Amino acid sequence: MTLHIDLQAIVANWSALAAKAPGARASAVVKADAYGLGAARVAAALYEAGARDFFVALASEGRALRPHLPRDARINVLSGHIEGADLTGLVPVLNSSEQFFRDRAMRPGKPFAIQLDTGMNRLGLEAGEWSAIRAEALAAKPDFIMSHLACADEPGHPANASQLAAFRAMTEGCDVPLSLSATGGILLGPDYHFDLIRPGVGLYGGLPFADAQPVVRLSLPVIQTRTVQAGEFVGYSATWTADSPRRIATVAAGYADGILRSISSKGARLYAARTACPIVGRVSMDLITVDVTGLADIPAELDLICPAQPVDRVADYAGTIGYEILTSLGRRYDRTWR
Repeated sequence: MTLHIDLQAIVANWSALAAKAPGARASAVVKADAYGLGAARVAAALYEAGARDFFVALASEGRALRPHLPRDARINVLSGHIEGADLTGLVPVLNSSEQFFRDRAMRPGKPFAIQLDTGMNRLGLEAGEWSAIRAEALAAKPDFIMSHLACADEPGHPANASQLAAFRAMTEGCDVPLSLSATGGILLGPDYHFDLIRPGVGLYGGLPFADAQPVVRLSLPVIQTRTVQAGEFVGYSATWTADSPRRIATVAAGYADGILRSISSKGARLYAARTACPIVGRVSMDLITVDVTGLADIPAELDLICPAQPVDRVADYAGTIGYEILTSLGRRYDRTWR
């Protein structure tokens, strides 16, 4: 099982998104091990391309990444200053007054950032809480102030304009770099760009960045093939029965590897080059069965994620989003980086 990762495509996607916001500094979101693709390799490639600001979710992710980047790279921790966290060499994005006072007491003079809640009701200081500590927080000179859009992948959603207005109101008069947009927000246009953009899923070839270069090819080895006669079934619970003689290949991967069971019988395919081979029967823990009757020759591997079936199409079959498909990809894959 091989997960092929194109670092050149990731860099190209970062450059393309940066070009959409020429007045802003372009960071890179590499949380969840760079969406499952290897944060150390991805961040190093993006650093070489010019990125200096990186975002992770947890301090543990930041500590794992820190040795792989030069000292001038800034690694920002979106969960902020959780009690007991080791933030050496990291920049916590503080989400509450409690975190702010804890951080300033324990790390006086150390860099930090602030997150404001502009309507998502997930992380960040609400307007009243921010007003109460604003003067003290600004006096401590945060690296930047950020918020996060809830509906940026829906350009016409009224929450986008509402959150933009709230962010402007809460940061009026703040002489600090501002950041509002991840991938979706970047695509909403200049009003949302401010000083620092935070591309994430778009780096890795995912929507809503429809013009992204493909980054991932997931190749699964064929273990065995057999002929199944009309009336015979394949897989658990006998959910698929052949209506004529069919050639069936069994490949080595399953839901233990992040290939969600929910794609079973939903029209998902594996590909031999650009020839589609329907998945039949249930996706099981370690195995998938595929109808390869249409192939003249059975290849050693079939692809699940590839240019003919990008990650978001696989997500559609599973009833989810590309983020979940990428971050679910398991540790049993051999990862190769171009």
